[in-house]
Amino acid sequence: MGNKLKGKKIAFLATDGVEEIELSRPWKDIKNAGAEVELISLERGEIQGFNHNEKAQTFSVDKTVDEVSAMSYDGLVLPGGVQNPDTLRMNKRAVEFVKEFFEHNKPVSAICHGPWLLVEAGVVERRKITSWPSLQTDIINAGGYWFDEEVVVDDGLITSRKPDDLDAFCKETIEEFSKDIKSHTVAA
Repeated sequence: MGNKLKGKKIAFLATDGVEEIELSRPWKDIKNAGAEVELISLERGEIQGFNHNEKAQTFSVDKTVDEVSAMSYDGLVLPGGVQNPDTLRMNKRAVEFVKEFFEHNKPVSAICHGPWLLVEAGVVERRKITSWPSLQTDIINAGGYWFDEEVVVDDGLITSRKPDDLDAFCKETIEEFSKDIKSHTVAA
C-alpha cells in the first residue's frame, strides 16, 4: 500500500469489547499505507478485544479521550463490537471527540456497531450510512439514510456493515484519508 497516507496521523477510538478484527485489520492496513496510528480510549492501559463473544487479544492504549483533540489527527476510525461503542457513547468526552472530527471536516470511518457513536454525536442527519443491521432504526430515527451495502462513502464518512466487508472498508478508508481535506474552525 506504500506511502499513500505518509504524514497522516489517524486516531482509533475503542474500549473493552471492541471486535478484534475491526480494530486490528484497519490498523494494519492504515499503518502499511504510511500513517501514524494511535489507539485512544477511556483509560490508559489495555483494552480487551473480542472475536464475537470470545475474548481475543488485548491492545495497548496510547492516549485517553481526555488527552486528545481532533485537531491532532487527520482521520478517525470507529471499530465495532457491541460493547465497545455502547460503552463509548455513554462517555461525554468520547462523543465530543467524535463530533470534533465532523466540526473540522475530517474523515471518519465506522464499521459494524461503530455508527452508534455517530448517532450519539448527532452527526448522521441527511447522511448515507451503513452499519450492522440492528442499528438501522437508530440511524433512520436520527435522520440518516441507511443502506444495506458493503461500504458507503458520504463526503468523508466511510461506513461498513461487518467483518466480511473489511476489504472494501479498508480500501475506501485509505482512499478518503489520503485526500486533502481543509479543516475549519466552527464559530462559537
